[in-house]
Amino acid sequence: MTEQTAGVIASAGTDEGVSEAAAAEADVTGVVEEAGHFRVYLGAAAGVGKTYAMLSEGHRRLGRGADVAIGFVECHGRRLTEELIDGLEVVPRKVVEYRGSRLEEMDLEAVLNRRPKIALIDELAHTNAPGSGPHEKRWQDVMDILAAGINVITTVNVQHLESIAGEVEHMTGARVRERVPDWVVRKADQIELVDSSPEQLRRRMLHGNVYPKERVPQALNHFFRTDNLIALRELALRFLADETDEELLENLRRHEPKTVWETCERIMVAVTDGPGSKGLVRRAARISARSKAELDVVHVTMSDAPDRGSIGRLQELTADVGGRWHQIEDDDPARAIAGFAREHQITQIVIGPSRRSRWQQLVSGGSNVTRILKEAGSVGIDVHVIARGDGQPGAAVPPC
Repeated sequence: MTEQTAGVIASAGTDEGVSEAAAAEADVTGVVEEAGHFRVYLGAAAGVGKTYAMLSEGHRRLGRGADVAIGFVECHGRRLTEELIDGLEVVPRKVVEYRGSRLEEMDLEAVLNRRPKIALIDELAHTNAPGSGPHEKRWQDVMDILAAGINVITTVNVQHLESIAGEVEHMTGARVRERVPDWVVRKADQIELVDSSPEQLRRRMLHGNVYPKERVPQALNHFFRTDNLIALRELALRFLADETDEELLENLRRHEPKTVWETCERIMVAVTDGPGSKGLVRRAARISARSKAELDVVHVTMSDAPDRGSIGRLQELTADVGGRWHQIEDDDPARAIAGFAREHQITQIVIGPSRRSRWQQLVSGGSNVTRILKEAGSVGIDVHVIARGDGQPGAAVPPC
């Protein structure tokens, strides 16, 4: 992700219209960073005000002297949105014949030839009509425009994100046909949430500001039910929160802060290939679930340590509980664990008791557990030392 800022726009009184292969991502890696700047207005559903916000931003940029042009805007007959087009240059659309109908699509070649400083392009997840251009999806057109050095401001609803679409289908019973890969949105320099409460959005729909009045009853009783809108809003907020947290972590890593910023809980569990580690992972997973936190499972291997063959099962368990597996090679496990925790802004560490004898601890300056407690405590990280797991002696921090 680029150096990104994220925000929330209150949209009261506004009006608006409604996994790609890893190789595709590799093809455009660096495009956004090296070429045009990319801004995304994200919404929970149609009608929250994304297009209105995009056009308003276009007018602000135009007022500051920027060269702004509309690549494509879909108003869906919404009066307030249509009024905002006045005063902005519109690149002519491309008309194509498809199955006996005349369809209008964004003319990618015309936008590239016009070469504005800023292109306003609505509905990022849109599927282009066959024969309208070189790409199947509008997000692919946007990647070409960015690669040409043109800044892009666009819009998308949260249900169109690939990682979320399936959940939305299950939740609402409505098929999500148009999708955009998450990595496309995550490439944005800025993601802004255009927010609206479910009650406000339903009122806007009743007033005819979202869909034609003949479509309103069906929409309110199906996709736009209050419970669906609450869930969609939460999905959008969570996606934005994840992006903001990722940006914060990246900035903190660059500046190497001496303390942990507890903006949210981050749980880490240190495991070995010995008995009891499965219990540690399960215990840490329960802690992370109660805290609504992500879980990182860290295994430190030493150069002279034999492989006991149980790491594969721990990796499977990590995946089963929704954790992320990390394997680090270091002959000083305590140092590696504390270092990982600081780098990733971990707020809670889960470990087992040390397996080292009292004599080993005395001659080496203390147990690994003691050292982790000391280093973690110095930066405000909580440490849970779990005595037992899997009904066996507790999984321990590896001995030195």
